[in-house]
Amino acid sequence: MALTGIQIYKLLPKTNCGECGVPTCLAFAMNLAAGKAELAGCPYVSEEAKAELADASAPPIAVVEIGTGERKLKIGGETVLFRHEKTFVNPPGIAVLVTDEMSDEEVAGRLERLKTLEYERVGLILRADLVAVKSLSGDAGKFEALVTRVKNQTDAGIILMAEDTSVMESGLKICSDRKPLMYAATKENADGMASLAKEHGCSLAVKGDGLDEVSDLTTKLTEGGLKNLVIDSGARAIKKAFEDQIIIRRAALLKKYRPLGFPTITLPFEMTNDSMQEALIASMFVAKYGGIIVLSDLQGHSLFPLLLARMNIYTDPQRPMATSPGIYEIGGPNENSPVLVTCNFSLTYFIVSGEIETSRVPAWLVVVDTEGLSVLTAWAAGKFVGDAVGMSFKKCGIMDKVSHKKVIIPGYAAAISGDLEEELGDWEVLVGPRESAHIPAYLKEWKA
Repeated sequence: MALTGIQIYKLLPKTNCGECGVPTCLAFAMNLAAGKAELAGCPYVSEEAKAELADASAPPIAVVEIGTGERKLKIGGETVLFRHEKTFVNPPGIAVLVTDEMSDEEVAGRLERLKTLEYERVGLILRADLVAVKSLSGDAGKFEALVTRVKNQTDAGIILMAEDTSVMESGLKICSDRKPLMYAATKENADGMASLAKEHGCSLAVKGDGLDEVSDLTTKLTEGGLKNLVIDSGARAIKKAFEDQIIIRRAALLKKYRPLGFPTITLPFEMTNDSMQEALIASMFVAKYGGIIVLSDLQGHSLFPLLLARMNIYTDPQRPMATSPGIYEIGGPNENSPVLVTCNFSLTYFIVSGEIETSRVPAWLVVVDTEGLSVLTAWAAGKFVGDAVGMSFKKCGIMDKVSHKKVIIPGYAAAISGDLEEELGDWEVLVGPRESAHIPAYLKEWKA
């Protein structure tokens, strides 16, 4: 049973040292009880208290790490059913499948797409995270050769998929230093897989025929000392797989049911042969509540929407998405090109920059730090007003890049024009369109 904040506080050292990141031990205890902190954050807690608090302070869904270095993937650790309650923490990993019965060309193509299909959005790099290497042949030599190739050609995380322990061992011999996820322990091979996971220090996926069997397996493995588990309910019908994801999350969070308190792995590629339906199924698991989503292949037209959906769902809903403030060059502007100003709310930035691109008029876009607020909201909050915009304008260096002295502000911010002219001195402030859709026509009339 979970302990309350006061019960946890009684077991803490009560030094109020602040080294945990909050000023008092009581505050730290409250964060532990709410799942907002980890016990390791307190450097002075006694071993006796650690033992007593271990279960109480652990997140209801275990955190599992796959891979090493910059591409290390962390899944699990979630504490809420719905992101508006607080936030989702660790985005699901997206994996591409390769098998030891594919041709060299097909494997090369999938690994190349894994490498090249990367997108920059709001200062983030969006891409797939893992390669799932599956043994279909049952030949340890062929599996070992494929794992070697994958390891040498990508730094992404690796999932080893083989239910024969001897085949799994051949793959681990090659890449155990990359800390792959082993898939999967079943009731037939659980002992052998558990031994390999302990020997190589790797996380282990558990696959059962239904949640009861999964629970029995996770209980057996955790009692044997394995904590880094990922679960697959075994469901391949879309409706059943969806239901299982929800049951697992609710059991872990609401019932504190430890046997299901692990992140999940989902396999859309085993649920359909249609690539577009596979992407649709994957999007379902992005929202509800896949920890890893394995795709048969990566294609830009289906991967990009999945990555955007993942980014949006796993963004803190209490913090607006913001673009980095500064100067953005659109279309190769020169000293005579127009200068526009907007806020750093990401949606506003992408709409405005998109309309400027549509106009085919090279331009400078100055993005002001409004803490992620839109133009009108920022204006009402005093963050997109004449003096603030003028200060940002001077500091960003745009004045040194153009020979004219004209700046275009959003039509809805016309009220700041007078104050901005006072702040900028001899610069002329032009009031642009209210609607972004009118920007292309406006810019085509531009004269320096």
